[in-house]
Amino acid sequence: MEKRWVYLFDELDEVRKRAGDSRDAVLGLLGGKGANLAEMVRIGIPVPPGFTITTEACNHYLAHGGLFPEGMWDEAIEALEAVEKKTGKVFGDEKNPLLVSCRSGAKYSMPGMMDTVLNIGLNEATCRGMIALTGNPRFVLDSYRRLIQMFGSVVMQIPDEPFEEVLLQARREAGVANDSELSAEVLEGVIAEFLRIFRRLANRDFPAEPYEQLRMATAAVFESWNGKRAVDYRNAAGIPHDLGTAVTVVAMVFGNLGEDSATGVAMTRNGTTGERELEGDYLPNAQGEDVVAGIRMTRDLRQLAREMPEAWLELQRIARRLEEHYRDMQDLEFTIERGRLWMLQTRSAKRTAQAAVRVAVDMVAEGLIDREEAVLRVSPEQIDYFLHPQFSPTAKQEARHSGRLLARGLNVSPGAAVGLAAFDADVAEAWGKEGKKPVIMVRPETKPDDVHGMLAAQGILTSRGGRTSHAALVARQFGKPAVVGVAALEIDLGERQMKVGETLVKEGDWISIDGTAGEVYLGKLDTMVPDIHDPWLLRLLSWADELRRLGVRANADYPRDARRARDYGAEGIGLCRTEHMFFEPERLVLFQKMIMADLPSDRREALEALLPFQREDFAGLFRAMPGLPVVIRLIDPPLHEFLPDINELQQELTDLKIRLRHAATLADLDRLLEEIRQKEDLLRRARALHESNPMLGLRGVRLGIMIPELTRMQVRAIFEAACQVAAEGVEVHPEIMIPLTSHAEELKRQRLELEDEARRVMEEQRVTVPYRFGTMIEIPRAALTAGSIARHAEFFSFGTNDLTQTTFGISRDDAETSFLVPYLSAGILPENPFATLDAEGVGELMRIALERGRKVKPDLVCGICGEHGGDPASIALCHRLGLDYVSCSPFRVPIARLAAAHAALRERSRP
Repeated sequence: MEKRWVYLFDELDEVRKRAGDSRDAVLGLLGGKGANLAEMVRIGIPVPPGFTITTEACNHYLAHGGLFPEGMWDEAIEALEAVEKKTGKVFGDEKNPLLVSCRSGAKYSMPGMMDTVLNIGLNEATCRGMIALTGNPRFVLDSYRRLIQMFGSVVMQIPDEPFEEVLLQARREAGVANDSELSAEVLEGVIAEFLRIFRRLANRDFPAEPYEQLRMATAAVFESWNGKRAVDYRNAAGIPHDLGTAVTVVAMVFGNLGEDSATGVAMTRNGTTGERELEGDYLPNAQGEDVVAGIRMTRDLRQLAREMPEAWLELQRIARRLEEHYRDMQDLEFTIERGRLWMLQTRSAKRTAQAAVRVAVDMVAEGLIDREEAVLRVSPEQIDYFLHPQFSPTAKQEARHSGRLLARGLNVSPGAAVGLAAFDADVAEAWGKEGKKPVIMVRPETKPDDVHGMLAAQGILTSRGGRTSHAALVARQFGKPAVVGVAALEIDLGERQMKVGETLVKEGDWISIDGTAGEVYLGKLDTMVPDIHDPWLLRLLSWADELRRLGVRANADYPRDARRARDYGAEGIGLCRTEHMFFEPERLVLFQKMIMADLPSDRREALEALLPFQREDFAGLFRAMPGLPVVIRLIDPPLHEFLPDINELQQELTDLKIRLRHAATLADLDRLLEEIRQKEDLLRRARALHESNPMLGLRGVRLGIMIPELTRMQVRAIFEAACQVAAEGVEVHPEIMIPLTSHAEELKRQRLELEDEARRVMEEQRVTVPYRFGTMIEIPRAALTAGSIARHAEFFSFGTNDLTQTTFGISRDDAETSFLVPYLSAGILPENPFATLDAEGVGELMRIALERGRKVKPDLVCGICGEHGGDPASIALCHRLGLDYVSCSPFRVPIARLAAAHAALRERSRP
């Protein structure tokens, strides 16, 4: 089939033949906008005639130095002639001119990130013809001044500010508030000034020839694919950079013809909550950019029911039809021209995480999708947003009572954000990248060029705009708390400040915004961990639990963490790091005493004092996880980590000796001498324990072999706690994990000694509890010799943090502060291996360990307990490898439950 570059909206069948009737391929070729306009035409929705220039043409243009592919422009002219026949108008004709828009449309929605030009085809001659046809010179001149401004901004890269200053001056002189109130006479002057600005800043006259306008606009839309804001957006959203954008050329319909005309944006459900209601914004006597840019205060879509009831009823009917057709919540753009409704776009709507969950669950109840699709509709990252901080009720109440509630606006993206006010995107990005300051980006309204600052900010605040403004859409897309349309804010960008009444907020001052309630506060408010017991989320996660194969456990070191993990759906504890328990002040003193002991009796005395603390901690974990496995890792880090830093000790000794020279009394002298003696003892032991590479030194199983009474004490505490809790009637399942095994003989000897201690405790207590011994696989040699190691273990747990370090031969802390970020930027590494498992290297070692371990012991239980256990991509790899469970922090448990279900469903869908 001969390659085509251009397709009319009513040629969808031709596109499908070429794309193999694949929806994904159609989207890839026509972009989301072009594909959906064609689909709406196919099902009888009113859409103005038009055509799409494919993404392939864009990629050719970008790859060949800005040259259209051969034959593309001829096809575009031919398609334009077909649009002329459908409309009865002629492009460039002075008596009955056809005007068109030129819009971007990529495969994946990127709202506002690329360019659009409206009213193409207008010049002085066609303006005269349209005035004669419509009898409405104000409408025609308003459309012409928009074309000059948009063409200048999009095609010639002229800043908006010079044009906006002209409009501002015109409004002031005319004494009106909005551009829509400017008379035809005033607009003639505006146009003359716009043309002078264009000539001065573009170094050429505005192109009057309509075909030249369309050609240049098409090229500009292609080039906008590689614009900074589009690239930033794709980086943040994970959209590939090689897709390109299609260009849709559509016959213009006009929402600025008068008060019986309007333009608007609607969503078929509430984008914040997911409630089934049509919501959006519109403006009478306006064009689409006025609504989405947030420049004018929009009207709530529900007002349309009173002002244009027939159009409102038609919009409701079409919204229902499109939602049923696409089986998803839709984002619609429409224009009403002299009472007639036209649809200009439909796409899958951006929504908050809360809305995504509710919409998915509700659509199952409505029969539009099944449970499996509902689970796949919600991303694991969206579950994370349910765990974002919220302001505590007490903090909000105190702030209100103290007069710190500044203003209220529209609650377009939920969550709490606290940060320093930053009044432009560059400042927000700079402060955010420095990592020293959380930022709230404050703007009158956001534009696509602000996206880099929005991504860097904790939250977004605007004085203008509605629920479908650019700020609202981007905030929802990336989970940023946002409050928009706060009319009480008087923002002075020149002075870098804003006022609310008599309260002045300067750039760098702290503010807090509540995107859930739509409130703005002065200063910093305290946040709290939210309650995730949303009924729609609980239902969705219950479906995910039915679909997944992987178990989900939690990393928890304290009973409070274990209780939270269980509340979030954890099926046991996959990692309890016992060394964390020693860092609490009253225990650290005892542990340091054990380290400092020169005599075995002193060491035993210190360990006996520690045992009750450990026992009580373990008892709390068992009580929090009745009937579920609790994996307890014996002490892992080297002992020097429990002592002060050598350099700090040396500095403190120097300071003490200086003070000793100036001791005023004998009592002071005695006290200082005792402090010096203690510090010298600490320094001596710290030096004795110092290692050149402690990560590969005396730690883990090696520590247990060299100081057996330490790990024996821990095992005694574990089994005394297990017996105690079992006697209370609670089912307990302790699993003792010996870390850093590199040789089977290490595990064999340590297990024999520790299992002997476990049996002694159970005999003393006259209670028997089921238990397992296992080890961490975190060294390549352990993975390669897993068959030998498995003879002495009932379970393996992959410690992927250390396994990644030892596989790559890099230190995580050093790498992340030196070469890792440049490696990622340069594409040397595709992803941070400490965030997402390296499937080719670390994953291969895991596969080998599983295969060799289970060959020796088929019922060997295998899991993962590194930070990767909460990463969706890593969870998918664990599923493919055949692990039994993943373990992650309590706050990642709901995410892991959903990601595990996704992995299972995607495996089923593979041929």
